[in-house]
Amino acid sequence: MPIARPAASLALEGFELRVLHLPLVSPFTTSFGTETVREVIVVRALTSDGDGWGEIVTGADPLYSSEYTQGAWDVALRFLAPALLDRRTLAPEDVAGVLEPFKGHRMAKAGLELAVLDAALRAEGRPLGEYLGAMRDRVPSGVSVGIQRDPAALVDAVAGYLDEGYVRIKIKIRPGRDVGDTAAVRDVFGTIPLQIDANSAYTLADADTLAELDRFDLLLIEQPLQEDDLVDHATLARRLRTPVCLDESIVSDKAAADALALGAASIINIKAGRIGGYLEAVRIHDRCLAAGVPVWCGGMLETGIGRAANAALAALPGFTLPGDVSASSRFYTRDIVTEPAVLEDGHVRVPTGPGLGVQLDPVALDEVTVARETLTR
Repeated sequence: MPIARPAASLALEGFELRVLHLPLVSPFTTSFGTETVREVIVVRALTSDGDGWGEIVTGADPLYSSEYTQGAWDVALRFLAPALLDRRTLAPEDVAGVLEPFKGHRMAKAGLELAVLDAALRAEGRPLGEYLGAMRDRVPSGVSVGIQRDPAALVDAVAGYLDEGYVRIKIKIRPGRDVGDTAAVRDVFGTIPLQIDANSAYTLADADTLAELDRFDLLLIEQPLQEDDLVDHATLARRLRTPVCLDESIVSDKAAADALALGAASIINIKAGRIGGYLEAVRIHDRCLAAGVPVWCGGMLETGIGRAANAALAALPGFTLPGDVSASSRFYTRDIVTEPAVLEDGHVRVPTGPGLGVQLDPVALDEVTVARETLTR
């Protein structure tokens, strides 16, 4: 289901990049560590037809992936943005091709592509969801729960999110905080849709421990092994009854094709930043839809910019599992958009305005900006 109608070309005049520091409502702990402040880059594409916004979802440290804020800032300003500006006129569908010679840096590329895409669609008055092929006006919302102080604190946190109306719970695990934590949640909450995320914290030597998790009737186990361990994931998948879902391993449509061919995953988490952009996300979605493989939309603690884009993506027909498109208040007391995502009966609405369908709050944006640079032709 490729993009039905490409967007029009734009005359690019410049890019503005900002590093933001957004305090989190509560600390977020995974196997990589604990975040209390979300450091992220937002991108503004300046064009003759109006501006557009994107988000580079790197973190402060290269822990989730090799990408990190200062590296993305450098490569975007030094190489990627100048390459796009050299084209003067380009369509959003051209961005990936222009940036392809630069190896890696998919999160930086995705943020720039989204800014160009938002500008182009705003100029045409087309919503991003319509452009991508969305089939729903709202998407079911799951929540990602970080590792807590102890299993009792985890149960309390899960109870709070269920009370708010979230329809699926994902808990983070790591060695020593896996079977016990999962058992505690399952014992208290029975048959709720539950999945676990290891963020690459295990090896095949831990297969017996991971097999113990089969008894909890989980939706899936996400990224149990290292990101480059497709063969080991295939071996592990044959050991487990719980479906294996890949996240960090899926860096492109090609990686998704390889994982499916090897039997390394029966479910795929699609994160547009991790794979280089929303157009590549559509390609992975289409591949999985044709193969009958469920996909869902993961989250990177996005601001209202990325959250709006994720809601549009998650409304495509192949997204049959609830994703991490949670309410903005899950992470931020004050978002940088004027109408943050809210939870309505366990769902988040897909914005219907032109482009991303959200407007930036200039006061909130300035308050959390710690660095800013503009590059023009």
